[in-house]
Amino acid sequence: MKTLILFYSFSGNTRKLASKKAAETGADIEEVIELKRMFVLKAYFIGAYSAIKRKKTEIQPIKSQLNGYEKIIIMAPVWAGNPAPAFNSIVEQLPSGKKVELVMVSAGGGTKNSAEGTKNLITMRGCEVTDYIDIKTMAKK
Repeated sequence: MKTLILFYSFSGNTRKLASKKAAETGADIEEVIELKRMFVLKAYFIGAYSAIKRKKTEIQPIKSQLNGYEKIIIMAPVWAGNPAPAFNSIVEQLPSGKKVELVMVSAGGGTKNSAEGTKNLITMRGCEVTDYIDIKTMAKK
């Protein structure tokens, strides 16, 4: 099954995990980049609020041809218990009919309160959620 890992990483934790998963599975990989990178305080306050409200952020165009993949793995950090705003921007570009695995990366908690809503974003795009994984990492010092 041709698989793509699309990931957004703010601090580098998600990037490391995405690279490891790509090496283990042989999946193609692409990093999603915000057009205007938030500085840390803005991410903590405005970014967290935007994550709770499921707002999007502007991202660079995704280079991979999403229609050419059977499965798409989306990996993103968790801010205030929700996927970071870049995740919402990725979801908006999903073509229907894809199998989607979600991997949420958190240093502090998880997404137990937002998981169902996050899965619904995928199914509303006409895609199937094949797996939903919360990964807790060590916070960067």
